Amino acid sequence: AIFDGRLVAGSALPGSRALAEGLALSRNTVTAAYEQLVAEGYVVSDRQGTRVAALAQRPAGPSAARHPAPAVPEVPAMAARLALIQPRAPRTGATPLALSPGMPALSQFPLAAWRRALDHAVLGGGPAALGYGDPLGEMALRTAIARHLAVARGVRCAAEQVVITEGAQEALVLCVRLLSNPGDVAWVEDPGYRGAKSALQAGDLRTVPLRVDAQGLVANESDWTLRTPRLVYTSPSHQYPGGAVMSVARRLALIEQARRHGAWIIEDDYDSEFRHAGEPIGAMQGLVDGAPVLYVGTFSKTMFPSLRLGFVVLPAAVLDAVRVPLAEMLRGGQRHAQLAMAHFMDSGQFSRHLGRMRRLYRERQQALRAALARHLAVPHQTEGGHCGMHLLVRLPADCPDHAIAAAARSHGMAPSPLSGFAMQPQPQDNGLVLGYGNTPVELFEPLVQRLSLLARAART
Repeated sequence: AIFDGRLVAGSALPGSRALAEGLALSRNTVTAAYEQLVAEGYVVSDRQGTRVAALAQRPAGPSAARHPAPAVPEVPAMAARLALIQPRAPRTGATPLALSPGMPALSQFPLAAWRRALDHAVLGGGPAALGYGDPLGEMALRTAIARHLAVARGVRCAAEQVVITEGAQEALVLCVRLLSNPGDVAWVEDPGYRGAKSALQAGDLRTVPLRVDAQGLVANESDWTLRTPRLVYTSPSHQYPGGAVMSVARRLALIEQARRHGAWIIEDDYDSEFRHAGEPIGAMQGLVDGAPVLYVGTFSKTMFPSLRLGFVVLPAAVLDAVRVPLAEMLRGGQRHAQLAMAHFMDSGQFSRHLGRMRRLYRERQQALRAALARHLAVPHQTEGGHCGMHLLVRLPADCPDHAIAAAARSHGMAPSPLSGFAMQPQPQDNGLVLGYGNTPVELFEPLVQRLSLLARAART
């Protein structure tokens, strides 16, 4: 009645006793209702009684037709930029679909050992660990990460340079916010990781896609001259989704050019822990002293995705300058998970788990490659597989990857279309990214047989 104007401002309301008698209600009920109306500002009450308050702007009622509808607000610029990225297929159900890229072998994770690490963190941390922690992360975990990276990845850093984030995505967003301004140019691999494009575009950067070949990101002299970047995103040890490894010569050239032009390199060390042939490829960050490289990592693939723990290793040259801003931008949360992760690493459980997963993924990669060779009855080229948890299958133009991927979802499979990773798709960007991390070996042959039928049916 107050909203639609039937009770105008200043109208006197009956006393609580009279209204209670008229409605056959308890006076306490009416009094409580009046007190709530007063608290929310609909009525005012004083010695003279209770009256309807004057509302600054009454919402539209039946008379709305006499007034023009308000203009639809413009879509915010950031939302418009992010809408340009092709939407990913929705994640449905609690169980990951077969052939999902980026999904580790969840059933093989040592839950008992992780539970012991959590118990150790809760008991050791005590009530104090329920409060806010260091905004840059628990020092125990930062120390464990720095120690592991030095041995396994050749990263040169002190524990103070490690900043704990909520997964790799927050680490990328943090790099953008710390080291760029709106309108700056940022390079990104094309086809490449969708999350990197989202982070750069959300930062209002001019995102420039650069092609990738068998040696990784291709940056020519003209690119440095005409499209000088502030940020360069690359995954040199295992490019996603193509699987290329950037050569040492190209890494050194990229570092030198970045130094010369005042650019920062964001090195995403994607899936580098799972190398199936030869020794692990060292990180670009450790190649040269003082390299302008921010090293980004995550435990989503080496542990499990819902852990949501990632990190970024900041160059020593910028650490002092960003320490105060970081303390304002971040809050020290997930303390028990961080402490448990530190114990998991210090106790040797993390290294043992990585060793088991390397053997498992090597076996699954070989089985999927063999199933593709035997049963995929359309022209194709299989690439990658030397590292990580996925293979790339390139297809001819008459086998539209989006159509095949959409049809596969109705059969319990979730391959990703290669064209969806490209900002400027080229004819060769047609194919399927097939994950083997969370799919048992015995399922590959029937899955590929079904995928072959779907590919043949989708041919135009």
